[in-house]
Amino acid sequence: MSVPTPCPRRPPRSPVVLRGGQWWLVGRAGSVPASDPTFTAALDDFAQAMAAADRAVADLRSRQSEPSVPDPGDRR
Repeated sequence: MSVPTPCPRRPPRSPVVLRGGQWWLVGRAGSVPASDPTFTAALDDFAQAMAAADRAVADLRSRQSEPSVPDPGDRR
């Protein structure tokens, strides 16, 4: 199992959490480790996609906070 960038939190509305590189299924009665390689690979892919989306949103927000520079070709 490849270990994705650690998530600081549980994915939204999800019964799984990544702890110490191991996926765990979390329920009212407790937690059990996820051991199915196909399932954990899908969770890894999802975590990587969420991390990439978080980085893209942070990048967009940082661009929005920068002062806009007028386009030199824009002559109004």
